[in-house]
Amino acid sequence: MPNGVRIRGRGLHSPTRFEDPDYGVYLLRRRPTGISWPHDWIRWPDYWLPTNRTDAVHTLLATLERAERERVEVACKAGRGRTGTALAVMAIGAGVAPEDAVEWVRRNYDPRAIETPWQRRWISRLRLPYGCNFR
Repeated sequence: MPNGVRIRGRGLHSPTRFEDPDYGVYLLRRRPTGISWPHDWIRWPDYWLPTNRTDAVHTLLATLERAERERVEVACKAGRGRTGTALAVMAIGAGVAPEDAVEWVRRNYDPRAIETPWQRRWISRLRLPYGCNFR
């Protein structure tokens, strides 16, 4: 993140060569199974937006804060659309302007992240609630 906090983004279908995280946030249509570490689930259909955007933003910003002291990851099935969109929310929380967040994620995470027009539009219009900015 631009504030120096490290967050691992990944796709769940790809095996990881890294240590297990201390905490994870999983962006999936259905509750994840087989995860043995503390985690949260955001109901988020593939190629869409979270079913509850307000709760998703709060969970992601809390995860950004948690990443200051723990090893965290954010993941969806492929690690591009939903994960990239979630990382953009967190980048905004870390100080990136909403209109610049998509490009920031594409430059720093994956050039093909944030796949759909509605994901890009949501990010560009996102305004964080007062007191939820971790710059």
